[in-house]
Amino acid sequence: MKSRKLKQIVLASVLLLSSCGFMDHIKQSAVQQKTPVPEIPVYTAEVKEPSYPAIRTPQGANRLDLETPLRCFVNWETQQMISTVPYNIKAFNLVRNGKNDMLPRFEVNGFSFETMSAEKALLKLTKEAGLKLVAKDAPYASISAENLRGDFTDVVNMIADAAEIYYTYNAANKTLRISRKANFSLYVPQSRTIMLAILDVLRGAGITDFTSDFDDYSITFDADFELRSQILNLIGYFEENPILLAYDVKVFNLYPYKPTGVEWQQIMEVFGFGSIKSAKTGVLGKILTTSNDINVASLTSFLSRQARVEDVGEGKFVVPNLWFSRFDVGKCIRRDSILADLSILTKASYEQNDKIFSDITIESRDGEISKFSIRSRLGENFLIIGLPNTVFEAKSPLFETIIMVVPRVVKTLKTNKALENNL
Repeated sequence: MKSRKLKQIVLASVLLLSSCGFMDHIKQSAVQQKTPVPEIPVYTAEVKEPSYPAIRTPQGANRLDLETPLRCFVNWETQQMISTVPYNIKAFNLVRNGKNDMLPRFEVNGFSFETMSAEKALLKLTKEAGLKLVAKDAPYASISAENLRGDFTDVVNMIADAAEIYYTYNAANKTLRISRKANFSLYVPQSRTIMLAILDVLRGAGITDFTSDFDDYSITFDADFELRSQILNLIGYFEENPILLAYDVKVFNLYPYKPTGVEWQQIMEVFGFGSIKSAKTGVLGKILTTSNDINVASLTSFLSRQARVEDVGEGKFVVPNLWFSRFDVGKCIRRDSILADLSILTKASYEQNDKIFSDITIESRDGEISKFSIRSRLGENFLIIGLPNTVFEAKSPLFETIIMVVPRVVKTLKTNKALENNL
């Protein structure tokens, strides 16, 4: 309650300060009205879903994903621990989509309201101009203001900003529409690495409803004020923090030859004591930090002595330094696989002396499976072991899921030159 009152006071102050010096070529009063004005209702837009028969899109069409060729292939033979990705500093651009006509030009004098929802405040303001108001998803935040003066457009903008809503105006039918969300397109540098980083950050924030275009390097989505602010912060991030952490991922299912499962203690006998740098136990399973001697080929050779090794899939994701990113493993494996709902949520930071801190959460459709926080050096790998099939609701046959992760560092380099697409 205190924060709301404070917001109301701040709005009143901002509006009073911002309304000075506007044009007065057409003068109307919003509070000193002698002739009563008939009440104009706020029209609420109703969006009805079309009713179709119970027919589903074929699975083949549903599975089409433009990210798959970029996301689901890892060249394990030519991995670079540190790489540089140049990008044009002017390439980031957030654009609001849709037509929005200019509002009528007239001056507002002495417009006041107290503890009123934004749609009612705008209705009180717009009825003098003979405009129709449509509130798509009202009610909105309650705000207050006193003795507002200035151009009509500026006053509408300030009220909308204070209530954190968007508006569009159709001059043909004199209709002002307000809503919590608007449609935006974010244009990113022509770098596939940066494009994947933005997509993974959106998913890390729980945002999945967007359309990506790898031809013009844009991401289109609906955003409220909070999400728009997050996107603008992400754009600003690249100005100050040029580090990205890239993670290459390989997933296996192990079907042990013995009922006791895989004897992981033998890994140090085969690769040597120094091959395992650290081991941490999570709620379920363990995460090992390994030397680069334990890679996909050598690990497969070791495991094949104790179990049938099933290659489930592979992929990659990118985490901007100090941000969260999500990798949906199911995008890179068969959709009928029991691991189709597996995902990896990661927060990463790059520290001094080439150290990487990774906060890794393994999730499935039913929620969190396990979580690990681990610090490693550049050139070391992660190996998550001990995830039993029962966690994925599989009863038999007995198998164990393991996940190998190879972190890499990508340094972004700002330039004013036009660049070709890069990986």
